[in-house]
Amino acid sequence: MNLLANTLRDRRQKLATLIDFPTILWSGGSSPRNFPANGFPFRASSHFLYFAGLPLPNAAIRLEAGKLELFMDDPAPSSALWHGEMPKREEIAQTIGADAAQPISELASRVEGAATIAVQNAITWTQQTQLMSRWVLPQSQPEGIDLELAKAIVSLRLTHDAAALAELRQAANVSVAAHKAGMAATASANIAAEVRAAMESVLIAHNMTTAYNSIVTVHGEVLHNEHYHHPIQPGDLLLADVGGETTTGWAADITRTWPVSGKFSSTQRDIYDVVLAAHDACIDQMRPGVEYSEIHLLAATVIAEGLVNLGILQGNPQDLVAIDAHALFFPHGIGHLLGLDVHDMEDLGDLAGYEKGRTRSDRFGLGYLRLNRPLRPGMLVTIEPGFYQVPAILNDAKNRSKYHDVVNWKRLSQFADVRGIRIEDDVLVTDTGSEVLTAALPNDAESVENLSRG
Repeated sequence: MNLLANTLRDRRQKLATLIDFPTILWSGGSSPRNFPANGFPFRASSHFLYFAGLPLPNAAIRLEAGKLELFMDDPAPSSALWHGEMPKREEIAQTIGADAAQPISELASRVEGAATIAVQNAITWTQQTQLMSRWVLPQSQPEGIDLELAKAIVSLRLTHDAAALAELRQAANVSVAAHKAGMAATASANIAAEVRAAMESVLIAHNMTTAYNSIVTVHGEVLHNEHYHHPIQPGDLLLADVGGETTTGWAADITRTWPVSGKFSSTQRDIYDVVLAAHDACIDQMRPGVEYSEIHLLAATVIAEGLVNLGILQGNPQDLVAIDAHALFFPHGIGHLLGLDVHDMEDLGDLAGYEKGRTRSDRFGLGYLRLNRPLRPGMLVTIEPGFYQVPAILNDAKNRSKYHDVVNWKRLSQFADVRGIRIEDDVLVTDTGSEVLTAALPNDAESVENLSRG
């Protein structure tokens, strides 16, 4: 049996130790952009990919007692004209170590008593609901055996096996190269789109796609900015949050912020070093058993302390964190799980990210924490502290009133050339500590300046 088949067999056998009912997982299908033959790029359901290994469109697998049945149709004879010769169902079944393979029409006779997870693709989700003869609740609302299945899959995917880690390392390495290309391209670029093109061309050259819509912007205060038309000028900071995805769906997620001119201003450097100090302090504390929420609060405290030292905040750093003053500038969580999804398993809501019995906080900033579990060996998470001057937050009348005595607004105005800074790396929890999979991309200020000068 080949390496892929062995890995998939081990995964489904582990699933069989957790549940005693059959499971059916659909891959989904391509969605049309504007007419049926012109589709968006196909992306298989991550839960399907975890057990089937290959991005097979319009397919399903049935898992029971450690065995896998593949359901998919062979390519139509006419498809060879447009798409070339494609592997047949039996060939694919052998590749993934399936115990049986049948046309998709045979699936209807195998659904009784099976659990499933809703697919994001609306057409496939409708088929799921019709075929299962029950309401398959979408996204974060599974019930009954669907909920039991979701919990079992979460327990498996929370940590990564050797095959997954090999893919994740590949995604990280190529993404590192993409960021270096983006930094090198900045000096000759006129708009953000040119830097984006330099970065994504590296991913494409390695037969990868982006794991999410790239963020390449001089408006780093817009956390998920997907507009690339802005001119880049000396004095600007360019924030690039770009990660690759392997052909089998495994993701990387990296952010770097660098000066367009190749040199940070004194104010930009001051804030950059605060964010980097938080980044480094978090990674230094990562090891099995440590609560990820404590890692987040550590970042908040380091940022608060740095802003006090710069005269932007006033007071004791711990007290400032207790009243969420740091969240004026660091409003999001410290990171998230990373794997087959860039925010791994967030299609299941907080079922994956939050330990049983825990719920999201209603505190300013802390409510956006995506992961609230103790760290375990084999977990891959992002560490991504930041500093942002978001007008909607800083100009909010309630915030102005609440934090009137702890923010030196006049001093803050001297940092107007710092719209947003984020530093993000992918960190694997090991048996004794952690390993930064993206460490080959420097993040200290001097190295970032050198890279941005090409």
